[in-house]
Amino acid sequence: MAAFITSLESVAEIVIVIALGYWLRGSGRLGDEFKGNISFIIMKIALPASIFVSVLKYLNRDKLASLSGGLIFTFASFTLGYIVAWILTKVFRIRKGRRGTFINMFVNANTIFIGLPLNMALFGTKSLPYFLVYYVMNTISTWAVGIFFISSDDPTVEKGAKKDFNWKKLLPAPLVGFLVSLVFLLLAIPVPEWINKTLDMVGGIVTPMSLIYIGIILADAGLKSIKFDRDTILALVGRFIVAPALMISIILLGKSMMGTNLPALESSSFIIQSAAPGLAVLPILVDQSHGDVDYATNLVTTSTVLFVIVVPILMQVANLI
Repeated sequence: MAAFITSLESVAEIVIVIALGYWLRGSGRLGDEFKGNISFIIMKIALPASIFVSVLKYLNRDKLASLSGGLIFTFASFTLGYIVAWILTKVFRIRKGRRGTFINMFVNANTIFIGLPLNMALFGTKSLPYFLVYYVMNTISTWAVGIFFISSDDPTVEKGAKKDFNWKKLLPAPLVGFLVSLVFLLLAIPVPEWINKTLDMVGGIVTPMSLIYIGIILADAGLKSIKFDRDTILALVGRFIVAPALMISIILLGKSMMGTNLPALESSSFIIQSAAPGLAVLPILVDQSHGDVDYATNLVTTSTVLFVIVVPILMQVANLI
């Protein structure tokens, strides 16, 4: 019960800041230019700085080697997620223009703007190394596999036609920050204390600014636009039930058959991240491929709102693993 109350309190803190962003945007105090600027600052500056500092602070060579096992669990979870989602698009005959969105909702989560602040609020900074494991796999999955399903689902492109792909998307700034930090870690390159403090200060704005950004997205989408048709419900079931169920099953399978017992904090982080809401950029990606943007926007909005209910439940489940 104590863990349940703690999770509710943590989620309440997150929701209050999100509501602040929602109110500021809805009242006209935050314009379109600010929305673009805050996204740039978080993605290109603050988050890479935060990740760089956190990796060097919470990881060492021995710890890094121990975390490599977590990549196996997350890789298995993502792989199974794609297989299950693809099969369900056939079984339920999800129409073209929605299939890529449907599959991405099953597998890829909003680890940046929701997953990160949520993990920090629920488990503290000690969970960041485990979050990074999931983040790396989620990033690779999104830009190497998920984008493929969206681009191939373009209803305006004939079957067999080829589209250009921007391979630079495989190395977004946060991932670059992580890779650079690994170089510093593995080569034991010293970082001057004043530089470390500066990066730490800049990285400190990630959580509050990310939550405000979520509020802006919700204000733009409009809570009145939320609806629950069949395809929406199926995708939400995949995001909040199937994805974490696959992650839990893999963790339990590794424990029983391979004798691999992940630390409680690591398994809890993986489970929570596996149920984080859909990608905030999903509507943008779908729009570029001429898919059903309204469907993608609805999924992002509903999953963002419903995660408040899902998280406390998953916290209880994670405590039993």
